[in-house]
Amino acid sequence: MNFNQYHQTIMSKSIWNKTVVFLLFFLFAFAKGNAQILEPVKWTSKIEKKSGNNAVLIFDGTIEKDWHMYSQFTPDGGPLALEIVFKNQKGNYTLVGKAKEGKTRTAFNDIFGVNETFFEGKAHIEQEITIINPNLKTVDVDFDFQVCKEVCINSSKKFSISVPSTFKMDAVPSITAATNDETKVVGLAVDTASEVVAPELKLKKIDNATAEVVDEVQKPAPARSLWSIFFIAFISGFAALLTPCVFPMIPMTVSFFTKQSKSRAKGIRNAIFYGLSIIAIYVILGLIVTKIFGADALNALSTDVWFNLIFFIILIIFATSFLGAFEIMLPNSWGNKVDQQADRGGIIGILFMALALAIVSFSCTGPIVGTLLVEAASNGGIAPIIGMLGFSLALALPFMLFAMFPGWLNSLPKSGGWLNTVKVVLGFLELALAFKFLSNADLVLQLHLLEREVFIAIWIAIFAALTLYLFGKISLPHDSPLSHISVGRLYLGLLTLVFTVYLIPGLWGAPLKLISAFPPPPQYSESPFGVGGSANSGVSGEAIKGLPDGAELGPHGIMVFHDYEDGLAYAKSINKPIMLDFTGYACVNCRKMENNVWSEPTILPILKNDVVLISLYVDDKRELPKEEQFVTKSGDKIITVGDKWTDFMISKYKTNTQPLYIITDLEGKNLNSSKPTISYVNADEYLHWLKEGIGNFKE
Repeated sequence: MNFNQYHQTIMSKSIWNKTVVFLLFFLFAFAKGNAQILEPVKWTSKIEKKSGNNAVLIFDGTIEKDWHMYSQFTPDGGPLALEIVFKNQKGNYTLVGKAKEGKTRTAFNDIFGVNETFFEGKAHIEQEITIINPNLKTVDVDFDFQVCKEVCINSSKKFSISVPSTFKMDAVPSITAATNDETKVVGLAVDTASEVVAPELKLKKIDNATAEVVDEVQKPAPARSLWSIFFIAFISGFAALLTPCVFPMIPMTVSFFTKQSKSRAKGIRNAIFYGLSIIAIYVILGLIVTKIFGADALNALSTDVWFNLIFFIILIIFATSFLGAFEIMLPNSWGNKVDQQADRGGIIGILFMALALAIVSFSCTGPIVGTLLVEAASNGGIAPIIGMLGFSLALALPFMLFAMFPGWLNSLPKSGGWLNTVKVVLGFLELALAFKFLSNADLVLQLHLLEREVFIAIWIAIFAALTLYLFGKISLPHDSPLSHISVGRLYLGLLTLVFTVYLIPGLWGAPLKLISAFPPPPQYSESPFGVGGSANSGVSGEAIKGLPDGAELGPHGIMVFHDYEDGLAYAKSINKPIMLDFTGYACVNCRKMENNVWSEPTILPILKNDVVLISLYVDDKRELPKEEQFVTKSGDKIITVGDKWTDFMISKYKTNTQPLYIITDLEGKNLNSSKPTISYVNADEYLHWLKEGIGNFKE
């Protein structure tokens, strides 16, 4: 008996007592507590008179914390871009250029391999129009957009903005404001000659002649936190200390301060000032980089093709220098002039001594500093300054500490061939990192010259060569004769050997989660199943013999249906439970679940053999046949395949988020009692949920 029949029976028997009312209330409350329709963006709209017959439509969205909404300038192949449709434009008004956007962020999405631009906190959009129909009453606009957090929602908003009768030539403008579906006049008068634009917003510049974006000013999203940049730079500073250009200078410099100073206290003060001078020099360098490029432009540069190609070449040069082919030196005249100033003594002399260290050690520290600045530039903002602060602090600390405690100098290892070994190891790491920049350029251009398998093969070759070097099987220029290897070098060699072996399965489609941020995404490969992989590897017997009607091989070789009826029919024929997967082509977290959770060895066999997977794409834009199109009770038009599955998800499961997973029996009933639906979770929780649902089906 369905709910309607049950409801009629209750009414006919007149048994609406308090107990029944309470139970019904409890059931609805429970349903609402387990699934709900989310609306992370609240919209307001208004129209402002500009000049003559021109007006500006203004849309402001308040985005809930931790959610982000994708911009109309997010490229194809990634998340769904904002789509703005002007419904009643013809004969009423014309658009002046393309819609302008307020502050957005841009970051590289390694799942889709594209730059994505999105709003956080607030979305501000303006569209200038020229009114050509003096009797225009409303401007009707539809927004279709995607908003994501741990789940994604494909949403829409319909605006009907009233045009006040005062909007005529030379009329005093007023503002019409609409909150949600309610429109009202707030009566604000402004000077007709002035352009009303939201304050403190850096908007995209639009070429009105071509309606194309010619420039955009936006605040980039940092790829790493400033703390992580500081930590990486700090470790890099210690690595620079262990190079032949810097390490031998520690005892010499500390001895100078302790011997030349009249007292130990003065020697310590001079050494501290020397260390602070080193910090100041490198921080100023970071400040110069930020000033030259502009804090807000650095992230845009990091995803620019030419930027990545140029820094690929620069890092190759740095790596080649570290490996011993040549040394990168600043002009000798620079060092001579600085040395002359350092001989003056006093505070000025110490400052020039610090500058002399930076110049003399450039052949070793230059490549490290350059790499740090490139990586920090990818984050934008003050990241280059923070990076140089961390690097210089690590570089300066030993000089200050050994000046305070000169007895520690006796514990320092002697200079020797091990210093060049450190330099060579850094060269191999620079070489590996260089190909990340080349990969970025290839991804942006979609040339498919450096696909995932090729990238991994290059890294295997680089780290295999590093392993052989550490084990003493190959030598490079400037290496000392090696009769044996130290225990530390042996351990480092074993570590790189383990890492090299770890990389090898990546050629056959292994996810390589430890380095997921470096190689191209799995779908950017010669084969989604890896080099020499088989699409049928590990697939159930039915799929090996031949796929049933309506099925295809999806992620990791899992047989999947994309139509509910086809999947249901097949599940009934083999008597297996159904796993519904409400997903989207542009759903980032859907891909993360598929890449990181579905690939787990404890989960993948279950998805291949124990359930019938039905993946329903809510952003499928294919139009349904006319006879299958309909209008919902709430008035929404179901026109596309994605509309159909979105309506199915909302009406059946009372939610609109993706990813969404449900295990059902052959009658469509949920098999999980504790969590009827599940979304973006870790592998352990997902495995437990799968086993519970399948176990209930077998009972």
